[in-house]
Amino acid sequence: MLIASARGALSLRIDISIQTGLRPIEVQGYKGLRVKDIHSDQRTITALSTKGCNPRPPMQISEELTAKLRTYITKHNLQAEDYLFKGDAKRYGEHYRRMRNRLAAKLKDPSIKAIRLYDLRHYYITKQLRKIQNTEFVRQIVGHKNLNTTQKYFHLLANTNGEWIVEGTTDKERAKQLLAADFTYQLTTPDGTMLFKKAK
Repeated sequence: MLIASARGALSLRIDISIQTGLRPIEVQGYKGLRVKDIHSDQRTITALSTKGCNPRPPMQISEELTAKLRTYITKHNLQAEDYLFKGDAKRYGEHYRRMRNRLAAKLKDPSIKAIRLYDLRHYYITKQLRKIQNTEFVRQIVGHKNLNTTQKYFHLLANTNGEWIVEGTTDKERAKQLLAADFTYQLTTPDGTMLFKKAK
C-alpha cells in the first residue's frame, strides 16, 4: 500500500527498503546506494556498511524492482559512481512521512501514521527469520554486529503458535507467487508436487 501510494524515486526507495532491509542511510545519504551497487544481471544490491555494523552480502531483489532501477538509471543518465538518490537520509525520511501522512488522511486511518520508515527494516528482518529460521544467517544478511540484536526479533514471531498454512502446486508460476508471498519451499513429492508452507 505504501509503495503503491508513493511516486517516482520515493516508490523506488521504499521498495528497496522493503526488499533488502537496508537502513535509510544505506539507501540514501553519504553511505547510500550508488549505481555500481546495483547488479542487474544477478538481480542483487550490494550496500555499504554503516559505521560499527558488519558488511552485508549481496541482497536479492525482484525482477520488477530490477527493471524499475534500470529505467531510473537510464532516465537520469547516472554513471557508475553516482548516487542513486540525491540528498541525505533525513530527506528520505521527510518525503516518506509526508506521503504516509497523506495516505493516512486519505484512507481516514490514523494507524498508518504509526508506520515508521525504520519499520520497513524490522519487517524485512522478521520476514527473514520466519523464512530461514537461522538467527546467525539472518544476522549476516542484515549486517547486525551482535547476534543478540537479531535474536530480539524472535518475540515478533512468538504469536505464530506453531500453526502453518501449507500449499502444494505443480505449476512453476504459482510456485514463484508462493515464494513472493513469504511461503517457504519444503519438498517435492514423487508425483512432482512442490510443497510450501508459511506461518499463520
